Amino acid sequence: MRRSIIVVLAIPLLILIAIGLYYVPPIHEHLAWRVDDLHTRLTYFFKPPSQAVFVPQVSQDAAIEAIVSATMQAHSTAQALFVTPTPIGGQQVTMGDATATPTATSEPLPATVSLDGVKYEDQSGRYNYCGPTNFSMALTFWGWKGNRDVIGKALMPGNLNKAGDPAASPDKNVMPYELQDFITQNVPGMSSVLRYGGDMDLVKRLVAGGFPVVAEKGEQQYDLTGQLSWMGHYQYITGYDDNTQTLLIQDTYKTVLGGGPNYRVSYDEFMKEWRSFNNIFVVVYPSDREGDVMTLLGPYSDENWATHHALTLATSDAQSTTGIDQFFAWFDEGTSHVALKEYVDAAFAYDQAFQIYNSLPFSYSTSPFRTLWYQSGPYFAYFYAGRYQDVINLANTTLNKTIATPTLEESLYWRGKAEAALGETQTALKDYNAALKIHPDYGPAVQGIQELGG
Repeated sequence: MRRSIIVVLAIPLLILIAIGLYYVPPIHEHLAWRVDDLHTRLTYFFKPPSQAVFVPQVSQDAAIEAIVSATMQAHSTAQALFVTPTPIGGQQVTMGDATATPTATSEPLPATVSLDGVKYEDQSGRYNYCGPTNFSMALTFWGWKGNRDVIGKALMPGNLNKAGDPAASPDKNVMPYELQDFITQNVPGMSSVLRYGGDMDLVKRLVAGGFPVVAEKGEQQYDLTGQLSWMGHYQYITGYDDNTQTLLIQDTYKTVLGGGPNYRVSYDEFMKEWRSFNNIFVVVYPSDREGDVMTLLGPYSDENWATHHALTLATSDAQSTTGIDQFFAWFDEGTSHVALKEYVDAAFAYDQAFQIYNSLPFSYSTSPFRTLWYQSGPYFAYFYAGRYQDVINLANTTLNKTIATPTLEESLYWRGKAEAALGETQTALKDYNAALKIHPDYGPAVQGIQELGG
């Protein structure tokens, strides 16, 4: 009897000792990632993220239905107005209200280009680090003396862990505009330009002109749980070869499926994967070379033209594709409308995208359930269209059903912003503060708290 009592009393003591030992740094470093991995596997087993379904509430509100009806009419009009331009040297091209003057037709590009001076970095030992690593390469190409961790410390301060312990690496993505802001604020003498709607000819023209390109796209990779699934990824393009129809990529993520320095990707594969991010690209360059970059960009030097061009591509794809490609096409259309501050049009496009997504067969390996980890356009669209409950519902779906632990500062921020608009001040403050735990000093969350007097 006495022995049984001793055993019963010893159990909680042993549990406390085990918990204490778990947080001893050397032990924690070796065990934490396994605990997090087990948590993720269990969560995804009982709540498969591919089955995360967001249903817009637009059909439940007659007033919003009227807006959508008007939007559909505007959408039809937009299709008639915006046609893909065919630039001719020296002539002015007009697209809707966007006007650009392309440069004169240049000499034919070389068949093969491979730029020298690339200082390769990989993202090993860090989680979700392709953004800082790719932009570090983009800067060191021009002589910058920093590295991936200089950028990561500024933009992903919670992710400076050693290999292991994903719990200490909560920030899943760095948005392109954040990386641009880092350059503007921290790297004197350097600039960058971001555009949507890029194509292979433009990429080749920039690279042949001596300017590598950073692109964000989707691809199939094995995640930390060993599942083959869709995820977003930055890639640094430093060459091409027309003979083999391949791009030369400095891929920071080395896996059994490829990657690493001087990795080759076919033109067709790259273009297919690029469409899931509206063909977005960034060129980093010394400020005194801006004229050269703008000349190479041609009509893309006009941001308004480039965004309308991306909209045209997406609108065409939405009518000519099916399945997951059609989902991305409607999503891209929404993203272009957001960039043009056409929020009601954008909301309509995203509604169509989610409707298509929800009609597709659910599959862990093919459903792009991580889309809202990387792109926040739907939050902008629904919020500025006055659809606050859709913002909240979308954030709930993203935070509670697509990720094992709700660590997406953008989703937390937008949910808080919608809650604040509905007068739910305390709930909004809670979400803003949760965003700051993931990304300390995250500007939008700080501003949100200040606006609420928190």
